[in-house]
Amino acid sequence: MQNGSAAEESAQILQSRVAMAAVDSFYLLYREIARSCNCYMEALALVGAWYTARKSITVICDFYSLIRLHFIPRLGSRPDLIKQYGRWAVISGATDGIGKAYAEELASRGLNMILIGQEEEKLQAVAKHIADTYRVETVVMVADFSRGREIYAPIREALRDRDIGILVNDMDAFYPYPQYFTQIPEDTLWDIVNVNIAAASLMVHIVLPGMVERKKGAIVTVSSGSCCKPTPQLAAFSASKAYLDHFSRALQYEYASKGIFVQSLIPFHVTTSVTTPGSFLHRCPWLAPSPRVYAQHAVSTLGISKRTTGYWSHSIQVAPCLFFSHSICLSGSGCGEQTFSTAPYGKRPYLAKPESGRSGEAGPSHSNLQYSGIWKTHVVHLRIVSS
Repeated sequence: MQNGSAAEESAQILQSRVAMAAVDSFYLLYREIARSCNCYMEALALVGAWYTARKSITVICDFYSLIRLHFIPRLGSRPDLIKQYGRWAVISGATDGIGKAYAEELASRGLNMILIGQEEEKLQAVAKHIADTYRVETVVMVADFSRGREIYAPIREALRDRDIGILVNDMDAFYPYPQYFTQIPEDTLWDIVNVNIAAASLMVHIVLPGMVERKKGAIVTVSSGSCCKPTPQLAAFSASKAYLDHFSRALQYEYASKGIFVQSLIPFHVTTSVTTPGSFLHRCPWLAPSPRVYAQHAVSTLGISKRTTGYWSHSIQVAPCLFFSHSICLSGSGCGEQTFSTAPYGKRPYLAKPESGRSGEAGPSHSNLQYSGIWKTHVVHLRIVSS
């Protein structure tokens, strides 16, 4: 009897331990908690479904926008930009890169060109090529935007009474290489202010009244991919490009009702003469197109998009900048940029420092007329010579 009772007691202890183990099981504990939280789980499932649907719709809309903006306009007939905006286009920074390619693309559509830059020899070569190739009239203005306020009076006078339909601001002052702000020379900071910010603002101030009077016109300001997020070691440059982006977007709201179209163009990498042959960007033309290819795509967005990268792969590249937080983007100091040169400001092919001489002459020193075939090329000198 004692043995039987001992066996029963042992069995009861074993059953008790099994029951305790079952109660202590994480799965059973989770199942009990989940059973009491069914309503909350259903609510979370609805939130997840809503979020997934929202993101799916956003991706579909973005894909449709990509097709509508960068591919569909190139399939149909090209719009008549002369009828839509005007006969003349003003291009600043037209000696190289995007500015030169943009000028050629507009000239291929019949617009006469006013090319502004600092290197007269290069400007004349570009003007002659455009005049001979596209049979349009060209005007060359030699001007140094880094000199500040004094250069704009002769530009205003030279552009007076012209049917300016399109203004493209593509002047650009850049660091020789990414560096900390305190290491940047003061002259470079003034160049960034005068060339990147003041030049675009004052050129718009010169051209916009005539556009408003005619109730038509387009202004394209070339910003940079670095305007999307703060860019360490390019602080002043990226800030100046952010200014151009906000400036253009605000102008669009101010003057859209008056028939003026203002576009902020935000390019990322574009291959140029300074792109290293054999480099990753050089081997990936779909990622970093040539200036000519980029300009063809960018011009096709004119009148359609108020703010665009101008090229389909650049629109894909900008997505991470807009999606990720500031802290993630700031963990690396190099945001995409349309051009990069290791030469200092004074040696950049599209932005040379002024020649030494006298100052104080605010008007054009002289102008002469040249002919390229039967198409006229005017050369207007706007240098301010120092004493």
